[in-house]
Amino acid sequence: MAIGSTMYTFDVQLADTDRGVYDDYSLRVARHPSETDAYMLTRILAYGLEFAEGIAFGGSVSSTDEPAVLVRDLTGLITAWIEVGAPDAERLHLATRQAERTVVYTHRDPAKVMAPWADKRIHRAEDVRVYSFDPGFIESAVPLIERRNTLTLTVTERVLYLDLNGTTLTTTVHEHEIT
Repeated sequence: MAIGSTMYTFDVQLADTDRGVYDDYSLRVARHPSETDAYMLTRILAYGLEFAEGIAFGGSVSSTDEPAVLVRDLTGLITAWIEVGAPDAERLHLATRQAERTVVYTHRDPAKVMAPWADKRIHRAEDVRVYSFDPGFIESAVPLIERRNTLTLTVTERVLYLDLNGTTLTTTVHEHEIT
């Protein structure tokens, strides 16, 4: 945990019917002072939407050797590199060389996130998936975050039902390909 980080706790109930993943888990999340609440919430949602054996939060916000979220197999190899926000093309190039699967979850306009990647070298760019939420969804959820949270994630046919501390919000999880 970085000096000045604020700790948050999330007790999560996950029901992802699209992937057949159901679990209850607790997350202790350190929010670095340079990290926005929107970024932190997107990181938590990415964790739930990619939940699998071996999932963990990566290094700090400024870390260049690890993504925000990653999945490792039993040998320690990274099988999924999960970025949050708006990574640059060089970072995605590195990610696709180190992991079988590379995805980006963004709380920003996906067209603006992907625009700087045009004409840049990204290894296996056609395999990278970018996921976004309906406009305003993250901004509506951020004020609901407390230091200790209960969170229910239900996913059915790429529709995410988020219950955060007793308030329910809904969004479609949009998938985008790098062109």
